[in-house]
Amino acid sequence: MKIKNLLPKFMAILIVIVVFASCEEDFNTIGSDIVDQNFDTELYDEGNVLAYSRKLLPVQTSDLPSYQLGTYTDPVYGKSTVNLLSQVTLANTDPDFGDCTQLDSVVLYIPYFTEEETDSDGVTSYTLDSVYGNEPISISIYESGFFLRDLDPEANFEELQKYYSNQGQTFDNFQGELIATIEDFVPSGEAIVLNDTTSLEPGLRVHLPVDFFQEKIFDMEGSAELINNNNFREYFRGLYFKVENVTGDGNLFSFDLSDGDNDITDDARINMYYTFKALVNQTCEENTDDPIETTALLNFNGVSVNTFQNELNPDVASAIANPNINEGEENLYVRGGDGIISVVELFGEDLDGNGVADQLEFLRDQEWLINEANLIFYVNQDIVTGGDAEPDRIIIYDLGNDAFLADLSVDPTSSNEPFEALVDHWAPLERGSDGNGEFYKLRITNHINNLINRDSTNVPLGVVVSQNVTEFDFQDLENSQAPGIDNVPASSILSHRGTVLYGNNTTNEGKRLKLQIFYTEPN
Repeated sequence: MKIKNLLPKFMAILIVIVVFASCEEDFNTIGSDIVDQNFDTELYDEGNVLAYSRKLLPVQTSDLPSYQLGTYTDPVYGKSTVNLLSQVTLANTDPDFGDCTQLDSVVLYIPYFTEEETDSDGVTSYTLDSVYGNEPISISIYESGFFLRDLDPEANFEELQKYYSNQGQTFDNFQGELIATIEDFVPSGEAIVLNDTTSLEPGLRVHLPVDFFQEKIFDMEGSAELINNNNFREYFRGLYFKVENVTGDGNLFSFDLSDGDNDITDDARINMYYTFKALVNQTCEENTDDPIETTALLNFNGVSVNTFQNELNPDVASAIANPNINEGEENLYVRGGDGIISVVELFGEDLDGNGVADQLEFLRDQEWLINEANLIFYVNQDIVTGGDAEPDRIIIYDLGNDAFLADLSVDPTSSNEPFEALVDHWAPLERGSDGNGEFYKLRITNHINNLINRDSTNVPLGVVVSQNVTEFDFQDLENSQAPGIDNVPASSILSHRGTVLYGNNTTNEGKRLKLQIFYTEPN
């Protein structure tokens, strides 16, 4: 299973943004084209940039496009443990299991994200995607007593109920019977061979105790609890996956519980394998025929929630505890999960009190044609451990309107693979010959053109890590925090990585965060 590319969702958002951005086409020309038209290209890099970081308040971790389980130790930020609470539902409600039923085995299967390759001999191999770390963890699976609602009663049952990253202790309080423990678990990229003709894509596959599901499901045949999934979810409130007793760095993996394609063969599920046969003279013993083998399914297509437990590096916690929102910071911290966001504010103060930053007024008066504008974020290699621990992508968005910038709509690189998508607007990490990250370039040409030539509102911008830049949903914060942070891109929550960037207040002039504006003036 591959991480889903959300191109259809992107196209829907694209249509909306294109309408918003269509008026910008007059001057959104690359500088080289303008030079051909006898214009001079100049660089303005004196724009006032102020940036600082904030630890996010708890974020919504229900209704995510994918989920995580495990533990990850970041060399800068410390250890994070991610647990999962998930409803299960009956694939077939009001089931009739037949007569002379014998439940033989119960198997949980959660497929990993993988890349599949078949050679010329027809042999298929897999490469794990979104699996981080290779040290063992222990996963305990509990029955949960916490009821996960679909709809929010405080919103008159018209909105989805939201659950948040900090609710682990609440779920612990409703922790029920221990169903199973998976010891020394490390994800494997090998296919799971069931028999000579059948195999499964790599995934977590474990046998669960038959007695528990016999009592919980099969003994309840014909009851009101199984007649529909509303009743069933009230009766069997879900499974709580907890990562426990981790002594090393452990591992973390991402997965899609239900990909929505109506094909259960690649969805997470619980198979309950059983046999039955017809009664003869009202008894099972007199039927000497071989029993019929079949399976009943439990799906994971209800409500699911990730919870995060972070052991944040005390040095990082101290650095972001009281950000300098007036002068900016020397270092900027960005981390995924329920992590850390950096805020960028452009063009300085409004000293004359007319509602527009003085520097922005100056730029508007110049009547420049904006050819290109970039924010360059340099990695602080004195702090960051390079290589695979660094996030390949960071993204920028409009904090004032909880939306992406207009530049998203005109990026020509919307490819099928997330790693190669949107590289014009959100360029991947530029790495040196040693493989360590040097800088990120975020192109915000249309946004700056709107501010200078279209009188758009100068909103604060948010910078976060992204796991999948083709995921365009936002997740709410439990509470708003300054300067108007109400939600964050879901792709940031799905990311486990973090980095440290030079801010606007660093003494390292060559690595200082700056805004580059390339402009032209008619001769």
